[in-house]
Amino acid sequence: MKRNWVWLGVFVVVGLIAVWSVVFTRPYTLRGSELSPAMPAPDFDLARAGGGRYQLSAQAGRPAVIFFGFTNCPDVCPTTMGEFKQVRTDLKSLADDVDFLFITVDPQRDTADRMATYLKGFDAGVIGLTGNENELASVWKAYGVFRQVVPGSSADNYSVDHTSRLYVIDKKGDLRVTYPFGTSVDDISADLRYLLREK
Repeated sequence: MKRNWVWLGVFVVVGLIAVWSVVFTRPYTLRGSELSPAMPAPDFDLARAGGGRYQLSAQAGRPAVIFFGFTNCPDVCPTTMGEFKQVRTDLKSLADDVDFLFITVDPQRDTADRMATYLKGFDAGVIGLTGNENELASVWKAYGVFRQVVPGSSADNYSVDHTSRLYVIDKKGDLRVTYPFGTSVDDISADLRYLLREK
């Protein structure tokens, strides 16, 4: 009888090892739309909300999450900025190792000062970026961003239709994954934790 218990114990241990090896050694699958193969992220150098410049290639070793929007946006942009805040809260101290970027699609109204004021209402850790139309147009094109001005009742009262995806760049500077609008905060946070662990 004692021998049966010994064998049972052996089988349990072997079973646990087998389960552990399957669960913990399988490769991580990114939860967004992964680019395969990953491509070098197009570089840009834009005016930073609050002053100074931001050049993507100068941030080597830091993942970045990019969103294209505008401060007069009534729905998608404030929702996404709220999600940025949630992701940064979820990541805790790791959030300081990721650049969260909000690049305007409305350079006529979105000055650096206006963007700084807007972002303070969400999370001061998000970096707002703007520039002149030519500078920004090259960035929009490089990232395949759709952007179209929708005329309103006056020259300054208009809207802008735009791409609502998030773009994630890894520590090597490669454009690695994108997310459609509405992707869960948990999925984005999990992917960023993984990308931060990568060598």
